[in-house]
Amino acid sequence: MKHEIAQASTEHHHGSHRHLVDLYREHAESGTVDAIVVPTIRHPSWLGHAIRLAVTLDCPLVTLHSRRWSRPDEAAALLMPTGVAYIVIDVDDTARLNLPDFATSALVKGTPFHRATDLSAKRNTGLLLSRLMGWQRVVFLDDDIVVGGHKEVAAAAALLDDYDAVGMHIGGYPDNSVVCHAHRLTGGDQDSFVGGGALAVETTRRPSFFPNIYNEDWFYLLGETSLRRLAVTGMVTQRAYNPFDRPVRARDQELGDVLAEGVYWLLDGDGASWEAATRPVHWTGFLARRRAFIEHVLRRVRRRPGSTDRTAMEESLLAALGRLKLITPDFCVSYLRAWKADRHRWAGHLAGIPQLESGVADAMKWVVRSGAKPLRWWASR
Repeated sequence: MKHEIAQASTEHHHGSHRHLVDLYREHAESGTVDAIVVPTIRHPSWLGHAIRLAVTLDCPLVTLHSRRWSRPDEAAALLMPTGVAYIVIDVDDTARLNLPDFATSALVKGTPFHRATDLSAKRNTGLLLSRLMGWQRVVFLDDDIVVGGHKEVAAAAALLDDYDAVGMHIGGYPDNSVVCHAHRLTGGDQDSFVGGGALAVETTRRPSFFPNIYNEDWFYLLGETSLRRLAVTGMVTQRAYNPFDRPVRARDQELGDVLAEGVYWLLDGDGASWEAATRPVHWTGFLARRRAFIEHVLRRVRRRPGSTDRTAMEESLLAALGRLKLITPDFCVSYLRAWKADRHRWAGHLAGIPQLESGVADAMKWVVRSGAKPLRWWASR
């Protein structure tokens, strides 16, 4: 059984991409953090850890809220202690945000691959606001992530002198897709890669963006044909959740999982280029491997004796397989070409955004499209 699992993992799936990054277990230097950006859909009470980090690091905290339980009027602003600089933004309609019309979004609009989420839009707004405010070293932090200590965040920021992005090791509950959770829980070797949940980025060199797709952070880390300069240091903990509570989760993740894993499969080969991902022949082979991988995990799930979560895991894997049937090599190529065009579109968009010296009020005017209704926001004085 162990040999069977190992063979399937090697032939059809790469359980780790950690060799693609430089690892720093300890880093003595301390860098300045210009801002912490937290996209959130949860109640403002979840912001406590991020608030404490911002206080200790003496940097602004930007929180971007949506959904009714995330934004009870000024509750988030009222949580902020005296002395902390903050910007609380109510992102009630992403269409009003001053973001480009991405080709990647247009490609999936009106298809089963469309995702009605606003995480990417919030992160891109964080990058836009960084341009307006002149922030060069920004830390993205999800509200369900707890950082080991402020010194680890400062160490990550220091590495941005040499790297485009610096992630932190994710401990606690693993940061994986639903399919990869099932793989790990049935005996497969499965690591966690760098993610946007705890990511320090340098905003002025080689600008990148977050496409509206699962694994959007993996795409942020890509350059034109290779991985951007990336390091990992420190430790964070992700709060536990049940990845199998809704089969729709696995279904909605599948396209992003396929595209990201398919690109990083090529990087794993020689670490140099993923240019082959713009050709259908690569995806013909990879989609076959992906199907074989999920089917193998599904067989292992069905052999689990007396498991209370077996049915939920099976339903999730079947949902992923159903979505996989709709993904074609030509669509994968079209998406990667659209993504390349969007990288240039984003760089051009940022080039037209000024760096302001007049404060948050003027910056917030630029956060929305020209002529659009302003967003609600609160900021420290």
